Amino acid sequence: MSWFELISRSSRRPLICLVWATLLTSPAWANPAETLGDGIAVQETTSMEALLADPDAFIGKTVRVEGQVVDVCPRKGCWVEISDQDRSLRIKVQDDVIVFPADSVGRVLVAEGVVEAIEQTRQQHLDWLAHLADERGESFDPETADIGDGPYRWIQIQGTGAELAATP
Repeated sequence: MSWFELISRSSRRPLICLVWATLLTSPAWANPAETLGDGIAVQETTSMEALLADPDAFIGKTVRVEGQVVDVCPRKGCWVEISDQDRSLRIKVQDDVIVFPADSVGRVLVAEGVVEAIEQTRQQHLDWLAHLADERGESFDPETADIGDGPYRWIQIQGTGAELAATP
C-alpha cells in the first residue's frame, strides 16, 4: 500500500488535506527566499541615501544595500534596479553567473558588491539608451532623444551576491 493510499484511508484525511492545501498555496512556497551568487557577507547596510549623496566616497568599496526591486533585465536577468522609495540604484552582475528572476519585481533584495561610477560620452549614452530600449522591444530614436548636455554618469553596484526575499 502506498503512503497516499494509507493517508487517504486515515481518519485524519481532512486535516492532512488542509495542511497540504495550505503548503501548496503559500506565497513563500511559490517564491521562497533565494541566495544568489556568493550571498551576503557584509553585515552593515549602506543606505542608498548616503551612497548617492556622496558616491565618490564609496567608489571601489564593497557595500551592502537593500531595496525593493522595481525593474529586472528582461533578456538575461543580469541586472536589477532597486528603490528605497526616493532613490533607485542598479545592481549589475556578470552575465550567466547570477541571474535575477523575472518575478523579482516587488520583492526586497539585499545585494552586495563594489560601487562603481559609469561615465559616458553623449554618443555612448545614446547607444546605452538604445540598448535598453532594444532589451524591452521598444523603439528609440537618438535624433529625438532629450538627454540634455551631460555629464552622463551614473552609479551602480557590480554585484557579487544577493538575497532575494520571498514573495510577501
